[in-house]
Parts: sequence; structure tokens; C-alpha cells
Amino acid sequence: MTMAITQAEWARLRREALETVPAAFADGRLPDLLIPYQARGLALLDSASTRVLVVEKSRRIGYTWGLAAYAVLRAGRAKEARGTDVMYISYSQEMTREFVDAAAMWARAFAVAAATEEEFLFEDADPADPAETRQIKAFRIRFASGFEVIALSSAPRSLRGKQGVVIIDEAAFVESLAELLKAALAFLMWGGQVVVVSTHNGADNPFNGLVQDILSGRKPYHHLRIDFDDALQDGLYQRICLVKGEAWTPEGEAAWRAEIVSFYAEGADEELFCVPSQGEGAWLPGTLIEARMRPDIPILRWDLPADYLARPAAERRGMVAAFMIELDRVLATLDPDLRHAAGFDFGRHVDLSMLWVLATTRTVRRRTALVLEMRRVPYDEQKAVVLHILRRLPRFGGAHFDATGSGEYIAEAAVREISSVTCVPVKITTEWYRTAGPPLKAAFEDDQIEIPRDAQTLDDFRLIRVIRGVAQVPATRTGEKGAKRHGDGFVACLMAYEASRTGLGEYDYVSATDLEREGRRGHHGGPPIDDDMPGFGRRLWG
Repeated sequence: MTMAITQAEWARLRREALETVPAAFADGRLPDLLIPYQARGLALLDSASTRVLVVEKSRRIGYTWGLAAYAVLRAGRAKEARGTDVMYISYSQEMTREFVDAAAMWARAFAVAAATEEEFLFEDADPADPAETRQIKAFRIRFASGFEVIALSSAPRSLRGKQGVVIIDEAAFVESLAELLKAALAFLMWGGQVVVVSTHNGADNPFNGLVQDILSGRKPYHHLRIDFDDALQDGLYQRICLVKGEAWTPEGEAAWRAEIVSFYAEGADEELFCVPSQGEGAWLPGTLIEARMRPDIPILRWDLPADYLARPAAERRGMVAAFMIELDRVLATLDPDLRHAAGFDFGRHVDLSMLWVLATTRTVRRRTALVLEMRRVPYDEQKAVVLHILRRLPRFGGAHFDATGSGEYIAEAAVREISSVTCVPVKITTEWYRTAGPPLKAAFEDDQIEIPRDAQTLDDFRLIRVIRGVAQVPATRTGEKGAKRHGDGFVACLMAYEASRTGLGEYDYVSATDLEREGRRGHHGGPPIDDDMPGFGRRLWG
């Protein structure tokens, strides 16, 4: 743990340090309003050269209180003195309420003319679908300068088009930091500022990625780091004693420090000392995921145009037939001696549909044999392609299907037309994640699985978070607009891994005469000529 110092040693260090600066308290004057680490951040922000400031900090050191002072100073100025609106965003309404209360206190302390703080409903409309509008409770203070401090409890899309200073507090815990930053950084074009502040929430959290990009020189932003000991050395506990009306002593501070560190226990490094955890935020470390990636695993991405269903039937058949040729080429490369299992995660409009195929080697290692991604593919085409693949998997051992919502259609088709024994519909719940997740994590940790070396696949696995003690897909999405992902690869892989562990199999007898007559060789290899095979039959289009 970072707290590698005894209580007695801390008391001694603090007494020695203060012996060099006794004048600060000798005449009974109150210390400066801001603690030095708060003042350093405000000094940086008051410089026109600071466009973006990123602060990684210890929990509960009063940094938001200091930022509220800066918000009042900027909003209370005239335009010619760099006055501007200030928007504060965090993940909870309680934090926004606390921020606007602190701003009101600072406005009174600075004697800045301000209206009474007020609540209002913020209309958060989706430009792509104006009917999808939420009313978000927000808080604001209006100043005589004409500018406002506005505090919001989420990240409304209407942030786009505004101007000024944006403060994103506890950024590691907001729903989608990447999307929020994308909107906020547009403020820089007209002289705005972006302040990103947070404690850590895992090494693979986007906030830590932002910090690492700054430290490595990939992003030209300003950076501050304030851990618990930095705050104590700058006078945090002395300020606490001042507020509480208690006498400060080095021994009292040392005892208080030991108590706080003991309270956070194993979480102290992350919560107090700015050391992101490898296991608290992200379920799998990015380095471990990358170590299991192989470059020779095929990924087929089938993306149909948005107006596919409006096109002539002959054109649709041609699109499907061209894809089927490529699909059959890949299926022909599967090892006929290995057992194969599959997992299917359904999506239709926003998310992907993904079929993940795992082959089990003779050493019981799971090797990804094929990944199929389908975007904007209609239900019937999805059904036909999935069944086509399952019928051709060598030594087919089972498949699990996402049967949550509309995905139940594909799951039922597989049960009806492939097998009610080997095809298993799954309702995705927290309890399912609780039981299905640990075996897959063990496979990653024990080097018993191989997945494709692919940036989007990496994003899918890195997205997974431990929520209330269970590793699952959060509400956050990754990717650019029009190509969003929601951990689809992870869910499909988890389904496939669970199917590969069931050991189910179904045996039946089909005579050679029947095989030749029907032109179907099923699991024994070779492409059949099916009536329901899109592009080759008539069932889908009449």
C-alpha cells in the first residue's frame, strides 16, 4: 500500500516541516482562503494559456469547493475581462447541488452581484429524434455581468452549441467520458476552457487513459496530481481543525491520517493516493486482453445499407450472395477434427449482432475460429446466416443465444431448426453475468483462450466493469456515431465460452442416400444447397 509510513514518522515529518514556516501562524492571522493545492489549480486556470486542465486527486480534499470559487470569478467578470458562462457537470444531482451552494457562498464572500440560485428543467433533446426529449433538473446562478454558473447532473447533448468553461467533476464515474469530452473540447475554438477532475476508477478507465496520454506527451494539456499526503502537507488537516474549532498538532494529524487510510483499507491506493486499481474499475486489464490476441483469426463484418429493404429483390439477393461466398470460404478453413461452439448477441438498429465461434483444441484451449459482425441486417437475413453457419460447424457442440427482447426470434429459430438440445436461449441478467463471467476470466488469466487482434474487439472487452460486485456491460457505448458498440464482442464470446463448457451433443442417423438426395452434409462439412440460404434460395424473397 502507498501508505508506507508509520503514524509516528508522519508526526515527526510534519513537526520538522512546520518549524521552517512558523510565521504563517505566528501573528494569529487566518490562512489564505484557498489551500495551496486549490490555489495552484486556480492560478493555472486564470492563465489564458491553459486551455485544458486535468486533475487526478484524492477523495474528499475539497477540490470542488475551490473550483466553485473559480466559477464565480469567471462568471462574475465582464466580457472584456474574460468573463464567460461556467458549466459544471458530474454524475449525481447531489454533487451539482453541492457545487452551486458553494458557488453561492463564494459570490457572497466576493461581494459579486448575483441572483439567488434557482432550479430549472433543462430540455435535453436528441437532434436525430426530437421526440426523444428528457427534462433534467439543473441549477444556476445569474450574475450582473450577464453570465451564469450552470450545474447539471448529467451530460446533455445540448452542451453542444454553448460556450464558456466546462468543469467535468469525478470524470472517471460519468456515463461516457469520451462523448462528453468530444462536446466539451469544441468550446476551445472560441476561447473556452475544459477542466477534468476525478479520483481514479481503475487502470482501464478512460480518465486514466487521458492522464496517461498527457504524461506521455500525446496530448498537450496541463496536468495536476494531488494525493492525500500532498493535501495534508499543504494544510488540509489544519483547515479541518480550523473549521471544527479544534487545536492542530502533528500527533493529531498523524492519528487522523492513519484512521482515514485504515478506513479505505485495500482501496486506499486508488481512493487516496491516485494509484488506479487493476481490478476495481475494469474487469480485465488491457494488457491481459492484448496478450490473448492473435492476428490470424478471421473477422467478417457485414454492414448493409440503411435502405437495404427498399432496394430491388435482385439487388438484395446479389448483396447476400456476395457475402455468402466470402463466408463459405472462411467456413471451409475450420478444422474438421475440433469441436466447435458458438455464441450469438443480437442487435438490429443501434447495436451489432455478433456470432462468435470457439474451437476447443486437444489441450482444452479455446481458440476463436470465426467472428461475424452484422450491422443493419434484417431479422430474416440474420436468421438464415446464423443457421447456415451452425449447420456447417465441424463437430457442433452447442450454441447459446441472447434471447433478451427481439433476440428471442433468432434463438427460437435455432431451437426449432437446429436442435432444442444444443441451442440454448439465454436471458441476459445480472445473475447470468455472475455465473458465466468468472470461467471466462479464468481462461484469460490462465492463457486458455485466443481472441482476434482487433482494436474494436479490444474496446468491447475493456468496456466491461464490475457493477455491484458483478462484471457486466455498463450503459456506456464505444465507437463513433453510426458505428456504436456496446460490448457486443464480449457478450458473444461469453455466450460461446459458456456453450463450449456444456459438453452437449446430439447424435442422429442420416443415410448416405438421403445426404446425396438432399444435397446436405450438415456438420460433416461441405456447403449444402438449402432453400433457406439467402442468395441461393427463394424463401426470403419469394
